[in-house]
Amino acid sequence: MLKKIISLFIVTSVLMILSGCGSNFEGGKIQNVGMLVDSSIDNQAVAEKGYEGLQNIGEKYEVNVFYEENVTTEQETMEAVEAFVEDGVNLIFGHSNIYGAHFADIASTYPDVHFVYSNGGYVDDNVTSLNFDSHAMSFFAGMVAGKMTESDQIGMISAYEWQPEIEGFYEGVNYQNPSAEVRIEFNSDWNETNSASEIYDDMRDDGVDVFYPTGDAYSAGVIEQAEEDDLYAIGYGSDQSEIAKSTVLTSTVQHVDKLYELVAEEFNEDSLGGSIMTFDFEDELISLGEFSPDVPTYFQNEVKEAVEEYVNNDLLPNQ
Repeated sequence: MLKKIISLFIVTSVLMILSGCGSNFEGGKIQNVGMLVDSSIDNQAVAEKGYEGLQNIGEKYEVNVFYEENVTTEQETMEAVEAFVEDGVNLIFGHSNIYGAHFADIASTYPDVHFVYSNGGYVDDNVTSLNFDSHAMSFFAGMVAGKMTESDQIGMISAYEWQPEIEGFYEGVNYQNPSAEVRIEFNSDWNETNSASEIYDDMRDDGVDVFYPTGDAYSAGVIEQAEEDDLYAIGYGSDQSEIAKSTVLTSTVQHVDKLYELVAEEFNEDSLGGSIMTFDFEDELISLGEFSPDVPTYFQNEVKEAVEEYVNNDLLPNQ
């Protein structure tokens, strides 16, 4: 019993201290901004975009920006947030869905700080979830893959089963090329690279000639492997045509940098509420990247027209 009372006293004291740290802000204007990343910002397309957005926010509002890499546990999140708050940060981006639960647990401790994270259902008065509607973008990627496969064997290397990219890509391939088979394997982690490479090798050996790796950490590696094997891939997160211009048929681009800047603007105008926000092509926060010169021009135009139709009428070609 004594041990439980002491533990409770310690926890209560810490929360009181942390609560005090979160109340030193004036109004809702941006003071300083922080970003947490569950891996590294180097060589990861989406994380690099997030970091770019962070830097742009700092320049626009003339504030300091901070970031912390390899933050994965709730304890590490709490420690990083506390350090941010001590540096005057009142807008924090968590660049992963893992931060949803972490932020929801500590949000009330920092009522003057707004927490923003990606792909989740946790919200609070000062917690916002940002979601890209990735079904449509992957549908169009599937169309391209279905058009360009010669073996009718297409491989998708996903991180998790819940990713909307899976259904969208499958539907796009099936619409464009009903004869094609889509093989889907799960990497089980955004940041795992070794198993993604092994999955690629297995798929290649089974005749797959177009790959769609939907993970930030491993998409570039898969593209490089496809280039070596003279096969095709779809880029993910950013326009990855710069890795291998002919190999990358197109990319499904999520403009995280622009989204972070938009969120910062809403926060600075005191109009950012605790909610789940979703973005798509019509918001100009999702787009397709540059097409490989191997993709016939007429088909590039066909896909672009289909995207325009979707933006105007919210209808995919199979609807």
